[in-house]
Amino acid sequence: ACLTPCPSSMSLVFDEFGRPYILVKDQNTRSRLKGLDAQKANIKGATAVARILRSSLGPKGMDKMLQSPDGDVTITNDGATILEQMEVTHQIGKLLVELSKSQDMEIGDGTTGVVVMAGSLLEQAETLLDKGIHP
Repeated sequence: ACLTPCPSSMSLVFDEFGRPYILVKDQNTRSRLKGLDAQKANIKGATAVARILRSSLGPKGMDKMLQSPDGDVTITNDGATILEQMEVTHQIGKLLVELSKSQDMEIGDGTTGVVVMAGSLLEQAETLLDKGIHP
């Protein structure tokens, strides 16, 4: 039984030495996305991150108000700060966060621009996929 709220497909159990481990039930019932559906799901995850930053780009870019889990509020339009404080769970979204970090480490600027550009390229790739063309 779980000590903290757990999904019904998981349970926390202990071995004979008292070490905890998670038991995951019904692993074979979950299905993975494949092919075109997987590509479109990855594009959606990446463009969601890019859309968040797009409105903060440029001289008329809007500020974003971010609240951390402990209640601290940050107001910024810096893409690196926004991405650093976001909790991105999608793997492709995390890839865009890493893209921004590497841009910041190598160049020191343009973190928002590379994420927005990558998001725009992926949006165009989705339109090609819809037409049956491999991007």
